[in-house]
Amino acid sequence: MKNYFGTDGIRGQVGQHPITAEFMLKLGWAAGKVFASEKRGRILIGKDTRISGYMFESALEAGLASAGIDVSLLGPMPTPAIAYLTRTFNAQAGIVISASHNPFHDNGIKFFSGNGEKLDDEIETAIERMLDEPMVMVESGKIGKVSRINDAAGRYIEFCKSCFDSGFNLKGVRVVVDCANGATYHIAPAVFRELGAEVIEIGVSPDGLNINDKIGSTHPQALQSKVVETGADFGVALDGDGDRVIMVDQAGEIVDGDEILFIIAAYLHEKARLNGGVVGTLMSNFGLEQALIARKIPFVRAAVGDRYVLSELQTRSWQIGGESSGHILCLNLTSTGDGIVSALQVVAAMVASGRSLAELKNQMTKLPQKMINVRCPKSVVASDQVTRAVAATEEKLAGKGRVLLRPSGTEPVVRVMVEGEDEVLVDLLARDLAQVVEGAAVKAH
Repeated sequence: MKNYFGTDGIRGQVGQHPITAEFMLKLGWAAGKVFASEKRGRILIGKDTRISGYMFESALEAGLASAGIDVSLLGPMPTPAIAYLTRTFNAQAGIVISASHNPFHDNGIKFFSGNGEKLDDEIETAIERMLDEPMVMVESGKIGKVSRINDAAGRYIEFCKSCFDSGFNLKGVRVVVDCANGATYHIAPAVFRELGAEVIEIGVSPDGLNINDKIGSTHPQALQSKVVETGADFGVALDGDGDRVIMVDQAGEIVDGDEILFIIAAYLHEKARLNGGVVGTLMSNFGLEQALIARKIPFVRAAVGDRYVLSELQTRSWQIGGESSGHILCLNLTSTGDGIVSALQVVAAMVASGRSLAELKNQMTKLPQKMINVRCPKSVVASDQVTRAVAATEEKLAGKGRVLLRPSGTEPVVRVMVEGEDEVLVDLLARDLAQVVEGAAVKAH
């Protein structure tokens, strides 16, 4: 059991342990000692645009150097860019200072291995063990050196463009790009512009405090309004660190992660370039599963979290997977979730088919979904009373929907979800099932 590393690195509120400058200094040293035990190498550090990034960048830099590790600073860069650059520079590891889609007062640390993937549990555990040791720096002649990679943005822009099908261009296309005042503010507009599109930018004025503030993939209303207002062909909304994407069609309608995943998979399948099937999560809409199966594309569900989607893809040697939130994995192109690259795959499908984003989205029909959070211990899910109620609910759906009871990993809550074709019935069944769960919780006490 790890004390600091969760499913997506170390994260919390700035100023509260462990998201403090003191801890980051020790974390840099501990990580440096673990990596230096193999060889003296180089670690890249990148960050998003939140104000605390400056402080944590300096602390990590000092800690790594004191352990004898050379450091290369990337400045504000999207999380997937750091994964990519870690690979291309043959670095030992990459560090991202970001709290993704969270507000500015949160921050966190993610690590990438030398191949641009998340660290193995064994390495995270070794870093945590080193955190318990006294901090002793190397002798002066072995202190790590620090440099800055000045062309990092240009390198990553070229990589993103290389992920767009050759021979395609976006001349005559108008797109609104929302960068959430985050790490893609100087990247995403350039990618689409250099591919020939007319780009309208929003969320490209970070001030350290406005990252994800009523903008970006978690708040797409600004993008929806701007697409309609400007008569754009579509819109792209990224989150603060650029690993998630939500899109908006010409009418201002949301195209979420499930729909993006479907469009990419269907396009690759049509071109005979889909290696295997698609991995979603327990929360992926049943309509996605139906649409893929109708095209004879295999579909499986992993636990919620991109770490689990990635693991399932690797186990099956498949390439495409993702979450409703817009975290999409295209392992045929890159090693981690990349909002810009994922959006470009959808745009490639539009260009190749001559269809609008709305037309592609409408090839999949999302089923109505109702989710109710019930405060209770997770053990209630296994009670006979609840098990019988779930079976009865599934019987009423008659194979045209599904039921999911999912305990939260962070609070004493069970998420009761029902999906089906009839919105009224779905709502009724979800409420009835939630009442049974509540009753079982009371009975258990």
